[in-house]
Formats: sequence, C-alpha cells, structure tokens
Amino acid sequence: MKRKIIISPSLICADLCNLEKEVKDLSLAGMKSLHVDLIDPHFSPSMPIGIDIVKQLKAKSNMDFDVHIMSNYNEFFIKELVKMDISSITFHSEATIHVEKMLQIIKEAGIKAGIALAPATSLSTIEYVVKACDYILLMTINPGYAGGKSEEMVPYAIDKIRDCKDLLNKIGSNAQIIIDGRVSFEVMPKLIEAGADVLVAGSKSIFRKGFSYLENYQEAQNVIKKSLGE
Repeated sequence: MKRKIIISPSLICADLCNLEKEVKDLSLAGMKSLHVDLIDPHFSPSMPIGIDIVKQLKAKSNMDFDVHIMSNYNEFFIKELVKMDISSITFHSEATIHVEKMLQIIKEAGIKAGIALAPATSLSTIEYVVKACDYILLMTINPGYAGGKSEEMVPYAIDKIRDCKDLLNKIGSNAQIIIDGRVSFEVMPKLIEAGADVLVAGSKSIFRKGFSYLENYQEAQNVIKKSLGE
C-alpha cells in the first residue's frame, strides 16, 4: 500500500485577526487538513483560540478539523467538540484520569480519536489503550512554549517516533503518528523515515515568511516525495 504523508497546518501560526481568510487561503493552496489547538492556561501558558471560534470557522470551511486539546478539562472540551463536524480529536493523557472513557465518548460520536503525549511522557503510559486510538500525537516541543527562541525540537524526538512505530507494530495497531512541534523542511525527511504519518506544519514550513502558502505547500510536497523515493 502506498504510504501517504499528510501536511496539517497549525491554525495558531496563522494571522489570528483574519482567521476566516487564512483558513480559506490554506484550503485554496491545496491543504485538506487543519490542526486546531485548544489550550487552557491551566495546562499550558497560552490560550489563543476558543471553542466558539472553532465552531464558526468549521461552519465556513470544508477542511478536516483535527483538534488537539491541551487542557486539564478534557471531558468538557470533548463534549463540546463532538457537537461539531470535527474530523478527529486528540487529548493529553497527562491531564486525563479516565483515558479510555474519553476515547469512548469521541468514538461513539463517530469521530476519530487520539492520545497526545508531551515530549518527556513515556509511551508505556498508553500501551493498553493504543488499539482504541486512530492517532498518537507526539509533541516534539513542550506544549505552549513554541514562541521561545530557544525552544527547539527535543533531541530524542526521532528515537521516540521510532519507538512509537515499533509499539504500534507490536500491538497490531493501525494508528497514525502525528508530529507536532518545530516541523521544518529540513527535519521532515527524518520524521518521515522514523514513521511519522501526519506533520503539523507551523512557522518553520507552511507559515515560513516570504513565501505564499501555495509555495510552501509545494515545497513540503517535494520534500515528502523525495523522502518516500517517488
């Protein structure tokens, strides 16, 4: 089966004062998926986008909204999101006592479900629930600190992706691996080789300054094709 790598631009890297236009421009450039972060300040020092904004944007876009919850109140956000036409929801195991129950709520709504892990969180924490997941999201920077100039991809990112892929193969899971954090054109080949399926694209790629979204997306596609030997 031909391998497919998805580029999912991160909404928080867009012009937050012109989100409707930004989402439209990303779609016109050819991108089908949109990575949407819902963050509360109890989990991470950032709160750029709220539920009502997501709801209004989804009503005006045909893109697949893949929502990444970074909150200590996962059940609240999940129950609000399942009312919308959301494609997938991932939430952090670090902030969830009843991980399996949250997965059930999402899946019962007919939405793809995933678990997100902060960089230093061990894969062993999700071993028993991997089979219920459509996605495993691996953060490669600390959540909410992307604005820091010194905040780069953690040095063990590639090893963790490989270990995650090995775990999925061992358990017999078809879950896809999402990589979120400092995904640059330069590092994409290494991420793909290690086993990444979905690349969350931010300031180092799709939102690279001096180029249009179309130009940046074409560059990402070229990198992917070269990485896959096409």
